[in-house]
Amino acid sequence: MIADHQSSLGTKPVLFGTALMFTRVHQISVRRPSRSQHRWYSNSFEHLEIAMGSQSALQIKLNRPQIHNAFNEVLIQEMTEAFRSVPKSHPLARSVVLTGNGPSFSAGADLNWMKKMASYSQEDNERDSHQLFDMFHAIKACPLPVIARVNGHAFGGGSGIIAACDMAFALNTAQFGFTEVKLGLIPAVISPFVMEKIGRANCSRYFLTGEKFSAEEARRIGLVANVYSSPEQLDEAVDSVTKEISMAGPNAVRICKDLIRDVSGMTLNETSTKLFVAKEIAKARVSAEGQDGLGSFLNRTKPSWIAKK
Repeated sequence: MIADHQSSLGTKPVLFGTALMFTRVHQISVRRPSRSQHRWYSNSFEHLEIAMGSQSALQIKLNRPQIHNAFNEVLIQEMTEAFRSVPKSHPLARSVVLTGNGPSFSAGADLNWMKKMASYSQEDNERDSHQLFDMFHAIKACPLPVIARVNGHAFGGGSGIIAACDMAFALNTAQFGFTEVKLGLIPAVISPFVMEKIGRANCSRYFLTGEKFSAEEARRIGLVANVYSSPEQLDEAVDSVTKEISMAGPNAVRICKDLIRDVSGMTLNETSTKLFVAKEIAKARVSAEGQDGLGSFLNRTKPSWIAKK
């Protein structure tokens, strides 16, 4: 999914999925939460908006709505920096909600950026791709749970971003696709993140064909957890998940992310697997947070991470 921009208004080419179209572009009215809902932070980011929302959920918005939140080298760097800095940059955050401003989640790569890369040497392209991989990895490796709020279409790298998140919820009108082969390219950088999320068989289907697919299909193959018919329902679902996370032990949630990563590469018949999981639960039980949580459960009181809210 690639988008091109020449001016903020007027006629411009947009490669949406696989078809190059010329569309009359009007100033997009972006629906923003009121200041009573989110506290927007001033930052040096050009293409991101960051705010602390309800349930201690840090809101990160891709902010290039006029070109469907397509990413270039600037947005890639900003996303990498933003996710690598969490939670140090926002110590009260318990989760991250990633979404897009405007009608789309992300169109993938910006065509102007792709044009520049076409003139690069292979070595330069490899260096550029390392930076792109770092962005996806920063999302995947974020210590806090990352939830994709898919407000619209997501193609190519846009679908790759969703795959890097811990979970995703989408509008039922959103479309998805790994459309790189239609351009004579391959989804190489996003492939490990997508493969882990939807499996080899589904990657074979959608990587090789480059076809677009619906939100319901994205749910069936595991790219998103569920789909909703309105933005309000989508927000309710995301809020429900962030509320549940905010009621869990902060350290336990972070360790669980590591646990999921580590155990996924283990097999049941290995002694090392038994030793690893036994050690992990033992450490959790004797930790200060584990003692707090177990004591609160037995005494029918609230643990400290909830009592402080």
